[in-house]
Amino acid sequence: MTDTPQTIAIIVALDEQNAIGSNGDLLCHLPSDLKHFKKITTGYAVIMGRKTYESLPKGALPNRTNIVITSGEPENYPGCTVVRSVEEALSRCSNQGKAFIIGGGKLHRSTLHLATQLYLTRIH
Repeated sequence: MTDTPQTIAIIVALDEQNAIGSNGDLLCHLPSDLKHFKKITTGYAVIMGRKTYESLPKGALPNRTNIVITSGEPENYPGCTVVRSVEEALSRCSNQGKAFIIGGGKLHRSTLHLATQLYLTRIH
């Protein structure tokens, strides 16, 4: 794959059954983990699936390049670039040093082989 960021990082919080969410939301809201997420992703690209974008309470994440991957009809996602594939998403942010894959589960699974870093929070 050419024209990709130097670092592709997956960031995810998993419970003991390896679940990442429930009913379109995070499993739980851990203030320290959300603060950590904000600190390490600010200034970089965040790549997400449509459902992950729709779960964000305030829409696009500020001070980040927001890229939404969808296989459906492109909708208007304010503050986001909408693409059809992982390859296109990575190409769109190739000028950035790092891109974060932030979810959902299908996107995490399909990009695991591309990741050079993994940020994992275990929820017990």
